[in-house]
Amino acid sequence: MSDMTDVGPASELPPGKVTGAGKYAVGNADGTLFAVTRRCRHLYADLAGGSIDEDGCLVCPWHGSKYDVETGRMVLGPQGIFAKVPGLDAAFKALTLIVPLGRGDVVERDGEIYVE
Repeated sequence: MSDMTDVGPASELPPGKVTGAGKYAVGNADGTLFAVTRRCRHLYADLAGGSIDEDGCLVCPWHGSKYDVETGRMVLGPQGIFAKVPGLDAAFKALTLIVPLGRGDVVERDGEIYVE
């Protein structure tokens, strides 16, 4: 178990919650546990402080970029003032098609969650 990162008790990760564990943002998207690398592709915000939207996507806490938690790909680029920069949204989507967020395998053992 030395290659595993302890996230904590499963009871502390209810649907809709995201937390940080080592290099991962770990969350529960409507009952599906996921782990992605925790730095947003835009300005490297900590995705462990993000949220999960109604589509089950991880939303960046800084500028609202959305990530598919199954693939790590950005499905919506930066919002707010950054959305007004021509080409920025498409460029960041293209980047994450080539280099999506890294993903870890989430396992639950005896009521504890780990990332491999």
